Amino acid sequence: MTKLVLYTLHLSPPCRAVELTAKALGLELEQKNINLLAGDHLTPEFMKLNPQHTIPVLDDDGTIITESHAIMIYLVTKYGKDDTLYPKDPVQQARVNAALHFESGVLFARMRFIFERILFYGKSDIPEDRVEYVQKSYRLLEDTLKDDFVAGSKMTIADFSCISTISSIMGVAPLEQSEHPRIYEWIDRLKQLPYYEEANGGGGTDLGKFVLAKKEENAKA
Repeated sequence: MTKLVLYTLHLSPPCRAVELTAKALGLELEQKNINLLAGDHLTPEFMKLNPQHTIPVLDDDGTIITESHAIMIYLVTKYGKDDTLYPKDPVQQARVNAALHFESGVLFARMRFIFERILFYGKSDIPEDRVEYVQKSYRLLEDTLKDDFVAGSKMTIADFSCISTISSIMGVAPLEQSEHPRIYEWIDRLKQLPYYEEANGGGGTDLGKFVLAKKEENAKA
């Protein structure tokens, strides 16, 4: 098998979603760390790989794939032993696609509204309306979880994508278990994966702690 190189940052939710996918498929990734705060993504070398200067980026023997959802679909389609993680059935696939769009357009986008102002703009406050916006997204996810996983009865890449964001934001914008029992049950299911902690658990917790520490640092500046 050719070498798979992932340009990544373990704190980044989209990067961790790809790591979860690779682990589920039994794929080995050579990881090259890209420090966003240090501007590694803005170097001429990286801009040649991805003119949109975002991570993750996958290099599969010279084939460059950008954007986490595209990378996950690519890996399952090319290297998966079956289509469980990304079904070929058009109805099931549509449900997975809908959940992926929900993650990028709602969960991740609303997390960004909070995190970016602290990490990149030196702010030391979290406006209440932004917290409420995130908590409304929790309710949407709670109502979506009619089954064991976000797109049905079987785990898919949509779960990897959603959990990477939820595990990062819940330490900053409170996720009350009493109000969101289905989300906590879903999280517990994913935590049973033998590779969960390595691929996502620590990174999710660490990102939340990092944002809160940066918030305090900004307040003292």
